[in-house]
Amino acid sequence: MPEPAYVAIAGELARKIRRGELAPGSQLLSQPELAQRHGVSTIVIRKAIGLLLNQGLVRTVERRGTFVAEQPTLVRISPERQLEPPETSFGNEAAANTVEVTREERDIPATAELAADFGVAEGDLLRHVIVRATEGGRPISISDNYEPTDARDRTAKYLEETVADRIPVPSHQNWLGTRAGELATTIHQRFIAADEQVVMISDITYPRDRYDAFVFRMTLP
Repeated sequence: MPEPAYVAIAGELARKIRRGELAPGSQLLSQPELAQRHGVSTIVIRKAIGLLLNQGLVRTVERRGTFVAEQPTLVRISPERQLEPPETSFGNEAAANTVEVTREERDIPATAELAADFGVAEGDLLRHVIVRATEGGRPISISDNYEPTDARDRTAKYLEETVADRIPVPSHQNWLGTRAGELATTIHQRFIAADEQVVMISDITYPRDRYDAFVFRMTLP
């Protein structure tokens, strides 16, 4: 089926924003002007702007219009039972540069804290995946992800997520290049199966000035 007009228009504007053709803070044409340019109704333009708002690419100011977001908003669109890869999350940003993601994976013995979370014995092996992201050579994210070695056979049903500004752990501080004692934005996630068994834990850190906001969108039962 042909792509709906509002999706095509939103896609065109999103590409211009990500390539930097529409600079952060710049104002889009008014809805009537966009409607005339694309040969559609203002209702179509309103729906296109709504898509850009959902992606954090623009913001609206009452009585003034629509503006390109000064800083990206991290929008994670992840239905229940689906773990969204970081490439997808970063793909929703208003960043002009491509984000590069690397992974380092190994098995480690569970600490007392992790053993209690996962309901295993201290010293049992857990899979530890470190995910690092850079944009234009600048480190912008690092995460430690833990799961039992058999967790990939299980499905997460619930996600508990805590977002807070904290002093990052040393490994995250070193990667991001933050100063000693400087706060960073941290996200602690617990993915839980239907039987309440924890199947994965993620600790993610971003520079505190990286995002204006965090939006997590999920499908409700």
